[in-house]
Amino acid sequence: MSAVFARTPAVASRLPHVGTTIFTVMSALAAQHEAVNLGQGFPDFDCDPALLDAVNNAMRSGLNQYPPMAGVPALREAVARKIEALYGARYDPNDEITITAGATQAILTAILCAVHPGDEVIVLEPNYDSYVPNIELAGGRVVRVALSAGTFRPDFAAIGAAITPRTRAIIVNTPHNPSATVWTRDDLNALAALLRPTDVLLIADEVYEHMVFDGASHASASGHPELAARAFVVSSFGKTYHVTGWKVGYVAAPKALTAEFRKVHQFNVFTVNTPVQHGLARYMDDPKPYLELSAFYQRKRDLFRAGLGATRLRLLPSQGSYFQCVDYSAVSERSEEDFCRWLTTDIGVAAIPLSAFYDDGRNQNLARFCFAKKDETLNAALDRLARL
Repeated sequence: MSAVFARTPAVASRLPHVGTTIFTVMSALAAQHEAVNLGQGFPDFDCDPALLDAVNNAMRSGLNQYPPMAGVPALREAVARKIEALYGARYDPNDEITITAGATQAILTAILCAVHPGDEVIVLEPNYDSYVPNIELAGGRVVRVALSAGTFRPDFAAIGAAITPRTRAIIVNTPHNPSATVWTRDDLNALAALLRPTDVLLIADEVYEHMVFDGASHASASGHPELAARAFVVSSFGKTYHVTGWKVGYVAAPKALTAEFRKVHQFNVFTVNTPVQHGLARYMDDPKPYLELSAFYQRKRDLFRAGLGATRLRLLPSQGSYFQCVDYSAVSERSEEDFCRWLTTDIGVAAIPLSAFYDDGRNQNLARFCFAKKDETLNAALDRLARL
């Protein structure tokens, strides 16, 4: 057939406002200028070889065909035991734990199963960049509530004012990306009081649950019975075990919510790769890796903060996650994106502007670094940042 008759039909975009993300832009800029990339949130070091051995053994043992749709039973049981040990909540691994293709898929699936066209979903800004597109794909309406300026604490008066009869869900992320703040038990109590007279669901993004510093403990929605009854609690093996590229996570939710979640999960993923699930299940027999993760990352945080203390950057608190935010007001009057571009091209260290996590791109003179890096990577970045 002659090429003259070939025509690609136009597609009306479901996400017309989505373009190339700032993470892709900054990583490409970092590579172009050979900058130390502290922008995207992933480790540059290897995971425990014992975890690799466990997955390899599963592959070589023939565990390479489809597992059950909800996930390998041994892994669901291991997750249930972990949640009960840490937060005192007992989830039935058969009906209330689902293994997912990463936390991002888990959040999308929770939204797709619960949010109908016209439903409202409250998002607390600044926020992880998948939340809003997920809601829009479901036909929902995004209701943005800003976390308190300067502290990034939840403004419960503003959250309460945003709840309407159309509100279907609220997404809460703690430890928080990008601000590295952590919700407390009192915060969960305040949220529970707001939601008590409503049928609003909670999507609890807890992927950094094992990275809470300075002797504090993670306040999980799963450990708050009133919230757990209405919550999809999401976590990530990739974040916990330094294997973000494996894209494996899980959702814990009451039986009725899990039943709806799995209706969508079986058609947008069906299931997650088998040998990695078996390897993770075996590796979770030892709780030490996740129990010691906070101390591991706190040492990196302290190393990085000590080095930044020699610059004119003002450090914001880093209570959890593997992020550190800084106020660069004493260094530059540039906008956040322009500052991060300049930092990459002229100083040789890539960061992410906080404006990227807001719909209106507001400028607060803030940038986010990721310290989930080898010590030599952090020290190389600090040597360059010393010029500030």
